Amino acid sequence: MKLEEYGYVWLDGKIVEYENAKVPLMTHALHYGTSVIEGIRAYKAKDNLYIFRLEDHIKRLFRSASIHSIPLRHSVNDVIDGVVQMLRKNDVRDSCYIRPIAFVGLHGIDLYVREDSPSHIAIVAFKFDHYFNSNGIRACISSWRRINDLSLPPLAKAGANYLNSVLATQECRRRGYDEAILLDSNGMVSEAPGENVFLVRNGRIVTPPLASCVLEGITRDTAMRIARDMGYAVEERNIPRSELYVADEVFLTGTAAEITPVISIDDHIVGDGKEGKVTRSIREMYAKTVRAEVKAYMDWLTPVW
Repeated sequence: MKLEEYGYVWLDGKIVEYENAKVPLMTHALHYGTSVIEGIRAYKAKDNLYIFRLEDHIKRLFRSASIHSIPLRHSVNDVIDGVVQMLRKNDVRDSCYIRPIAFVGLHGIDLYVREDSPSHIAIVAFKFDHYFNSNGIRACISSWRRINDLSLPPLAKAGANYLNSVLATQECRRRGYDEAILLDSNGMVSEAPGENVFLVRNGRIVTPPLASCVLEGITRDTAMRIARDMGYAVEERNIPRSELYVADEVFLTGTAAEITPVISIDDHIVGDGKEGKVTRSIREMYAKTVRAEVKAYMDWLTPVW
């Protein structure tokens, strides 16, 4: 996927030109994966450009850094302001994707990351549209298991964790599918490489609990809040693999994926092979929410202009 980045980035508290935002080859994160990331979207609305759940994303970035004891030199408010200022400097008026990253710098080859280890925070933005086919995707169960707290903390959105996702994605694409679904170490449904998983059975919406090694997704939380406000029963519980095959509907949630229907899993047709009515209702409400069309959720939006 080729990206079209904007001309300026935020780096350690300053706005600099993209081409000048360089790091040395011996940057610790490049060698050992000592980085944490976020994915945020800003959506064009009638009167403004709105960043969706900006504060929640930046707070999670700091929680992820804390789990791995990566010291950060700026505050949550510094980074929140940095996102807004970077978009303004680039005169961004259309919908875009925002990538904050915090990483360990020139620490040498020592693996003992400490409070005095050098670290950096950067914020990049680029043009972005749909990640998946909005009409629905075909998924398969990956042979790779989702990482767990015995190895790498799934609650941290760490760069290193995504090697697990890369392996699952490579496998599913080579097999001709659009996306993978990973199971946890107990064989229960966990998540997709970059998305949380939901299913619908008998009008109830079900998603795996955090104990199933899922990332505490912000779009996941958004979908659950919207669904409950719309009157749906939402349940967090263990989901066996075979329950995906008999679900009425399955959908994925994520910043890039938004709300994406899954129309088949391991070649088992989900429902009638089309986006279900529950998925559609949540997807449509989500689309209105991020574009400032729902007053009840305006506190999730940060205006740029």
